[in-house]
Formats: sequence, structure tokens, C-alpha cells
Amino acid sequence: MKVNQLLRLYEQGERDFLAIDLMSLDLQQVTLIAVNFAAANLRGTNLSRSFLTKSNLRGASLNWANLTYAKLSQAQLVEADLTKANLTGAFMVQANLRNARLSGADLSYANLRGANLCGANLCGANLYLVNLLEATLDKVNLNWANLQEARLSGAKCRQISAREANFSGSFVKEVDFQGANLERANFSEARLTGSDLREANLGGANLAGARLQEVNLQGADLRGANLTGTCFESVTGWTEIVQEDDIFSLDWFQPRFAT
Repeated sequence: MKVNQLLRLYEQGERDFLAIDLMSLDLQQVTLIAVNFAAANLRGTNLSRSFLTKSNLRGASLNWANLTYAKLSQAQLVEADLTKANLTGAFMVQANLRNARLSGADLSYANLRGANLCGANLCGANLYLVNLLEATLDKVNLNWANLQEARLSGAKCRQISAREANFSGSFVKEVDFQGANLERANFSEARLTGSDLREANLGGANLAGARLQEVNLQGADLRGANLTGTCFESVTGWTEIVQEDDIFSLDWFQPRFAT
């Protein structure tokens, strides 16, 4: 279908474009609010600055698509393929991305506040300065992802896998990391105040200069973690951790305690 034909049908009130093929078309800055693009082929399509609020993109193919600064708030992207898609600055407040594929996608500066990303694959994705406040990310794959200076306060991140992910300088206050795999993740200078890290794997993680006030570390594994200059205050489960000889045997273990 050609762009002009699509827009003409939309203006006439048509909203059902199930499984439509719009591969590699130029749809930048178009308004397609509340349309049904379920199972649509949008591979490589240019949707930059387009309005897709409340649209249904369930199971759609959006890999390599350009969605920079697109409006996707409350959109349904369940099981959508967004591999290598460019979502820089996209507005995706309360969007549903459950089980979506976002490996290698660029979500820098995107607003995903309150979004549902349960089970999504964000392996190697760029989430620099992303807004994930109060988002749900249970069982998400964030291995090798870049979350530098990201905002995740109030997010649910139970049982996520974020091995070697970069959380440096991020705001992760009151985040639920229960059972998370954070092995060798970089949390240097991160703010983790009030976060729940029970049973989390922080083996080999970099927590240098991080703030861990009022966190729960019961059952957490910090073997080999870098705690140089880490700020501890009112930490639950600290007694269990300090008994681990292999942590204190490291020369660079120099935690500081807030006063």
C-alpha cells in the first residue's frame, strides 16, 4: 500500500490495517492514532515523529525502523520485533512491550514511564538517560545493555538478567531487584537508596561510589564486587555479607558509611 492511499483511508475513518505491508515506506510525522497495525510489516519504515498513540502494533515487525521521537504512549507492542530499531527520544509512557524484541535497539532519551516490558529482550540495547520510572521489567534481558544515567526509580526489575550492563550514574531508588542477575554490572556512582536486592547476584559488580542507603541485601551475592567508596547506611543483610572472607580479602574493599 502506498502512503497516500493509507492516509486517505485513515482520513475516511478506517483504522483496521491488520497485517499491512508498509516495509521501508516514509511515514515520518504522520498521524495514525489508535490504528490496528497488528502483525504489520514495518521493517525499516520511517516513522520518525509520527503519532501512534494507543495504536495496536502487537506482533508487528519493526526491526530497523526509525521511530525517533515518535509518540507511542499506551501503544500495544506485545511481542513486536523492534530489533535494531531507533527509538531515540520516543514517547512511550504506559506502552505495553511485554515479550517484545528490542535487542540492539536505541532507546536513548526515550520516555517509558509506567511501561510494561515484562519478558522483553533488550540485550545490548542503548538506554542512555532513558526514563523507566515506575516501569515493570520483570524477567527482562538487559545483558550488556547501556543504562548509563537512566532513571529507574520505583521500577519492578524482579529476576532480570543484566550481566555486564552499565548502570553507572543511574537513579535506581526503591527498585525491586529481587533475584536479579547483576553479575559484573557497572553501578559506579549509582543511587540505589531503598532498593530491594534480596537474592540478587552482584558477583564481580562495580559498586564504586554507589549509594546503598536503606537497601536490602539479604541473600545477595557480592563476591568479587568492587565496593571502593560505596556508601552504606541502614543496610539490611549487611551482617551476612561482611562475614564473606573473599570480599574482605580484596585490597580495594574500602566501603564508607554515611554519618
